[in-house]
Amino acid sequence: MNKKVKNEKINQLEQEAHVVSGGQILTSSFGVEVLDNQNSLKAGETGPTLLEDFLLRDKMIHFDRERIPERVVHARGLGAHGYFEAYEGNEKWTKAHFLTDTKNTTPLFIRISTVQGGRGSADVVRDVRGFAIKFYTQQGNYDIVGNNIPVFFIQDAIKFPDFVHAVKPENGNEVPTGQSAHDSFWDFISLNTETAHMTTWVMSDRAIPRNLRSIQGFGVHTFRFINANNDAFLIKFHWTPKQGVAQVLWDEALKLNGKDPDFHRRDFEDAILQGNYPEWELGAQIFTEEEAAQWDFDVLDPTKLVPEELVPVTPLGKIVINKYTDDFFAETEQVAFSPANIVPGIDFSNDPLLQGRLFSYTDTHLHRLGGANFNQIPINKPVCPYHTNRRGGYANHEIHPGKANYEPNTLDNNWPREAKSDATAFKTHPEKVQGSKLRVRPESFADHFSQATLHYQSLAKHEQQHIKDAYAFELSKVKSQEICERVINAILVHIDFDLAKFVANELGLAVPKKSTLQKAAAKIKTSKKLSIEAFPAPDIKQRKVALLVHDKASAQSVEAIKVWAESENVIIKVLAPNSAPIQSKEGKEIEVDGRQNGEPSITFDAVVVIDGDNLDAFLSDGVAKHYVLESYKHLKPIVLLGDKQVLLKRLFLEKDIALFTADSFKSVQDNFKKAIQAHRLWEREDKTAAIPA
Repeated sequence: MNKKVKNEKINQLEQEAHVVSGGQILTSSFGVEVLDNQNSLKAGETGPTLLEDFLLRDKMIHFDRERIPERVVHARGLGAHGYFEAYEGNEKWTKAHFLTDTKNTTPLFIRISTVQGGRGSADVVRDVRGFAIKFYTQQGNYDIVGNNIPVFFIQDAIKFPDFVHAVKPENGNEVPTGQSAHDSFWDFISLNTETAHMTTWVMSDRAIPRNLRSIQGFGVHTFRFINANNDAFLIKFHWTPKQGVAQVLWDEALKLNGKDPDFHRRDFEDAILQGNYPEWELGAQIFTEEEAAQWDFDVLDPTKLVPEELVPVTPLGKIVINKYTDDFFAETEQVAFSPANIVPGIDFSNDPLLQGRLFSYTDTHLHRLGGANFNQIPINKPVCPYHTNRRGGYANHEIHPGKANYEPNTLDNNWPREAKSDATAFKTHPEKVQGSKLRVRPESFADHFSQATLHYQSLAKHEQQHIKDAYAFELSKVKSQEICERVINAILVHIDFDLAKFVANELGLAVPKKSTLQKAAAKIKTSKKLSIEAFPAPDIKQRKVALLVHDKASAQSVEAIKVWAESENVIIKVLAPNSAPIQSKEGKEIEVDGRQNGEPSITFDAVVVIDGDNLDAFLSDGVAKHYVLESYKHLKPIVLLGDKQVLLKRLFLEKDIALFTADSFKSVQDNFKKAIQAHRLWEREDKTAAIPA
């Protein structure tokens, strides 16, 4: 077959395939049907390509411009659609329509991301997770742009470029990616003690979440609610996962980033596709300026939180995420969040970090998205009617039939015109402001350590140990001994002496002297809601359980577990030495979902070793034995059925309340569920320290 005939045949097949798959013929950007998408236009079969080939140019012009500037921070993320449902009674706090309308839901889009790494970095790195929500309300778009940590590193926006430059890969070699374990970050931390509180959170388990369905969200800053009577309240936003809060161990995080760098994004999409929609409860701590004035910290300081013992969180409504993106670029990459996007009933505070963000986010979008018309991109476009006098600019898609692009005017009957009432229009809260123009930090921002101590002392013992280990690991990667000593002596010793002593010993440095710093007399010594332990999972939906099988495994046990899993919305995967079906001891064929070596234990929440006539096969399989040992080391629930009960002794495992041996799964399924719901057996951690990673 000559080239010409072959190409014609390919084109015929291509067109037939398009018709079968949906009846859509391939066209150019301007709708011209394409007959040959395999070959450029040439002068003769082997001649040069012609500049005349407008289809080639059309294709390449777009390809050459597919990439837009990457986000400086928060480049690695996922996006998804959902809705918000308001609870009754919010009108006493705010006139924001989406928070007071209980008859209709508000569509929304979320984006969750890491901070330091680029788009190609891994998911399960030690980092803050940005958590932004765009509410498409009937009064305009409202954005909450927050994090999974309630405070921030710095107090003033003028330090934000310095902080980002310090935490990003170092300037000389662009290393490391997606990590803060390097000299420039810790140099900045050691020289800016206001970072002390936030850094304890980043060194905690909050910075290595098990999945993105189980992270909290915080607005970080103090905002205002304004009700219909123009009464103002100070607020701090919280959104709490209904799935509970969970984390990975550091050893798991390191392995996940090597074996499945897309672990978080894959998990989030899988949950939505399987109908286990992620949910959060949106709430706010609501208080008056008079109340805030009585506290021993300043609510305008973004390095401080309001303990829930002082102000409980008031539930406002429910967030449900029920649809993943169809086009990652058009939605997740082009979505433009900004804390400056607010609606009537919500207003800003004088938090100096927030004030800088109000400018910076929009300025960034002007650079990334090509100009001032990024609001017309579908993912950013309001769902309510909007009318402006703005015309022109790059990527303008709006067609305005009127003559006047100014206000007031007589040519278009003075439309659009100003609103006549503040019942629905935005009105800035009339806060009284006076004072001299100064570049200063208020004295109320001066305490950098009390809340860092509050956070550390509020955690469970294992959470505190993980913070110690994290500081020791990160600082062990710092080449400058002077920086390490400064972190210990200028920061850690003022947070907790035991913490500072542990890190110094791990780094082989001199043990510091106890702090003589006089901390403010804190009213709250510990706060229960700062610990992950305060947010247990209510069920085991979307948890993943691995069933380890070999030839001659019990099909009856596999089926019994699958029935149980379906009733609990648990994901079951049958894993064998290879992907081929296995023969059960009953003579049936058992379908296999994957290889034990290809579906590692770090991606599962629990393991069941299926009984059968195959103990020798299991004992001779190093991968299978490692699977159980690794699950045990990572504190996960394990069930050993039937003949596999002897693995307790053969693998030198110690029986505990998350390690079950039984002849039938039914006899342990209720306790197994409780163990999975608890996520980890932390009491096992000290006993497993000697097991190789």
